[in-house]
Amino acid sequence: MELNRRWVLGGTSASLALTLAGCNTTAPPAANLKLAAGAKPKAEPIPEAVRTAAVPAGPDRYQALYRDISDKFPVPALRPGVIPEAFWRADVPYLSTEPAGTIVVDPHAHYLYFIQGGGRATRYGVGVGKEGFLWAGVAQINSKQEWPDWYPPPEMIARDPSIKARVGKLQSGIGVPGGVHNPLGARAMYLWQGNKDTLFRIHGTLEPGTIGKNVSSGCIRMVNQDAIELYSRVAVGTTVKVL
Repeated sequence: MELNRRWVLGGTSASLALTLAGCNTTAPPAANLKLAAGAKPKAEPIPEAVRTAAVPAGPDRYQALYRDISDKFPVPALRPGVIPEAFWRADVPYLSTEPAGTIVVDPHAHYLYFIQGGGRATRYGVGVGKEGFLWAGVAQINSKQEWPDWYPPPEMIARDPSIKARVGKLQSGIGVPGGVHNPLGARAMYLWQGNKDTLFRIHGTLEPGTIGKNVSSGCIRMVNQDAIELYSRVAVGTTVKVL
């Protein structure tokens, strides 16, 4: 099942769509986590800061889920009310024929589901593509990166010339280095179809208030706390199905 992009202007070809959408112009450097040929997907160890976090029920749940995290760069706690309760990370019933470990994205409901099996899933609120940048299909996580560099496509810079003031020369082109000012946030998971980069990513964000909205150029954005938690659970090679 190939990616299907629903465009405002009818008749736009898939190849043109690929050049207009997406978060990056280049794949991450070879040093990042990638799936070797013939290897089986394997999840990374859960970071201590995530694994040991107790998440209580009731009014303290938000503060526990979205507290500050000590990482390579600081991840500040989210202010109360930034994310509506409907989009808080939650373990929910979810009937699916997809195998455990699969990611299913429902862009219309603004949810990403990590399938646990047994009729359960972890549900995350996400921001998705704005009108003209929605897409659907099946891809795989080809690689993962902590605090990734961001290489905006030329078409994105053309749409928003203010980006020019934020980019500089990096090892793989013109972009913004990983860190607290990078739009990809604390983590990125790179979506490919076979040997082809879709240019779409699941990644963190500097704008937590955009969760639950159609805001991106096709990428699936999460608050950094959720991106870190999901990143620790998914394997390189994981199937991602966008409804």
